[in-house]
Amino acid sequence: MDYRVYLVEDEINLNKVLTYYLQKEGWQIHSFSSGEDARLKIGDRPHLWIIDIMLPGMNGYELLKEIKMDCSPIPVIFISSKNKDIEKIIGLELGSDDYLAKPFMAEELVLRTRTLLKRVYTHRKQDLTNPMTDTFVLPPYTIDREKRVVSENGNPLELTNMEYNLFHLFITYQNQILSKEQILQQVWGINNIGTFHLVDDLVYRLRRKMPCLQLKTKYSYGYSLLIKKSAKY
Repeated sequence: MDYRVYLVEDEINLNKVLTYYLQKEGWQIHSFSSGEDARLKIGDRPHLWIIDIMLPGMNGYELLKEIKMDCSPIPVIFISSKNKDIEKIIGLELGSDDYLAKPFMAEELVLRTRTLLKRVYTHRKQDLTNPMTDTFVLPPYTIDREKRVVSENGNPLELTNMEYNLFHLFITYQNQILSKEQILQQVWGINNIGTFHLVDDLVYRLRRKMPCLQLKTKYSYGYSLLIKKSAKY
């Protein structure tokens, strides 16, 4: 697939190096040196954004918020010169899908990008043990896995990429209790006991947007989605 990747990095030399390595993968790369310039292209809706947090003027957090307001499922990778857990947590809570701290090898960013693109856009191949067709019906909700859209009584819901991934995970392992550690690994690709609150927050947001879901909490352990036999693919 001919992916379009938008890179926002104000360090000119690093911008050129990363652009070179990303283009070697055959992707269409459009690079920006400021958040303001990138903001003008949010409507292009590329397949993925790579954003430096510490940008002059409009910072990466502000840019991410506007990207998610325009089209929440678009995946985002944050990069930062500060290797601080708090920045990683803030980025994940705002809806980013991955985080890379400077300094890093350009090859690592390419690997992270390739992995994320594959996870988001070839999701139908992810769960070979529980194969599903493109549509899953769980009244009043319908999930279109091809378009990554969840609807309620025919009306599309505004789910973020992470909220969609969590719902998809629950229906994949329906009626099974998933630990917070498992959810962190599957949805964020991380395994850190100190970030369990990310799971609780994401479940809370999913419950608010999809109140008819039978999401059950196993205290201090994890969550499960109860689905009756009437739910169908």
